[in-house]
Amino acid sequence: MSENRANMMQFEVDPANPPKLSKAAMRRLVQIQDRAIDYSDIPPLSDKWFEQAEKRAHVSVKRPISLRLDQDIIDYFRKQGRRYQTRINAVLRAYVESQKHA
Repeated sequence: MSENRANMMQFEVDPANPPKLSKAAMRRLVQIQDRAIDYSDIPPLSDKWFEQAEKRAHVSVKRPISLRLDQDIIDYFRKQGRRYQTRINAVLRAYVESQKHA
């Protein structure tokens, strides 16, 4: 294995819980001008893509409910940090979507 591959690290970012940027990183990001951003690796969207795209109706009206969950489930989501209820909602939404297409 080459030295470069031995030092590689992979990770995935949870879109529902992105990492916070440091103040320094945020300052650098704000200072980048739009024309300095390199979009060359993003392919253009074709007419076919727009024809096949589906507009997802997502109503984000949330209602408070009382829900009984097993303690280990609560502990798991709380260990993930703040916004654990949002992550529970995302897991439930993914399940519902998968059942619609099953």
